[in-house]
Amino acid sequence: MAYRIVEIDAARTDELRGICSGKNFYTSKADINGICVQLYTENRDYMDMWLDNFYHMSDSVRSHARIYCLDDPNTDLHAEYNPSNGTMFLFNFDYYGWIKSIALGMAGNILEDAHGIYSVHGAALDIDGRGVTLIAPSKTGKTTQSWGLLRMDNAHLISDDWYFVSFGTGRPSVSGSEKNCYIDADIGDVWEEYRPLVKEVRFDNKGRGIGNVRWVAGEGSVIGSTSMRYVFLLKRDPSDQRLIAKLDPEEALDYLSVNGFCNPHQLVCDLRRSRIRRDFYSRYLSECDVYMVNTTGTPEDTQRLIRGAITEGCGL
Repeated sequence: MAYRIVEIDAARTDELRGICSGKNFYTSKADINGICVQLYTENRDYMDMWLDNFYHMSDSVRSHARIYCLDDPNTDLHAEYNPSNGTMFLFNFDYYGWIKSIALGMAGNILEDAHGIYSVHGAALDIDGRGVTLIAPSKTGKTTQSWGLLRMDNAHLISDDWYFVSFGTGRPSVSGSEKNCYIDADIGDVWEEYRPLVKEVRFDNKGRGIGNVRWVAGEGSVIGSTSMRYVFLLKRDPSDQRLIAKLDPEEALDYLSVNGFCNPHQLVCDLRRSRIRRDFYSRYLSECDVYMVNTTGTPEDTQRLIRGAITEGCGL
């Protein structure tokens, strides 16, 4: 994780709230899978991205979680978090991507504790009525491949970054978290269909910006939920000659555990949380078909491997 998180008590929370009371913040409430997360920031660009990124929660709904962005030259880049009342203070954060991931992590903690709904840091799509997810460590091609799959006929995006899972009868149910995607400036270099989208996005100092995929893929290209069927774990390992392999749930769980469940924004990682997440993934993986894909080839080569596994499994 690029920033450290310090857990704080009620006294420190009150102290920091006192500091915040004298500031003129932009503020807005986001609806993240039914959880109300409120952002306070003096940075207008962050507020604009927040409004484009998330669904809006009614102002009449009290917030479940709050994020305060503070600039303080007398301290370093870090966050202070009171999980008991859902309050986070971010010091010297210069990257919107961390802010939105922290909001998702805070909503995820509440849903995990109170509702038995679990977070996955991954992309999720519905292809011909079957859920497909890509879960991977950073820089292994998750976003590139998920946007590649969206080019398939009858493909719909649930989320390209973070989604929520609940269990009932049948396969696991997954739902999205964001209204629009935080995309890379080079996505149009890989898949030319997205070049018109990139032209409409204002990118930040990290080469990322909020893009509405509906502009190029159609209004119905994003849907709210699906039932998960296929799990693709990605890695980039030139020493492994296998490009794709079907995994049993235990192998897949070991890979995810070693890689921190491929989620650098879990916020709280104590023994209790780790056990909850391991139990969740054990069940989730056991109810899906799981593959490991080695992304050492070109994006087009990897895309063919993933599509081949989906179409073979679907009997298409």
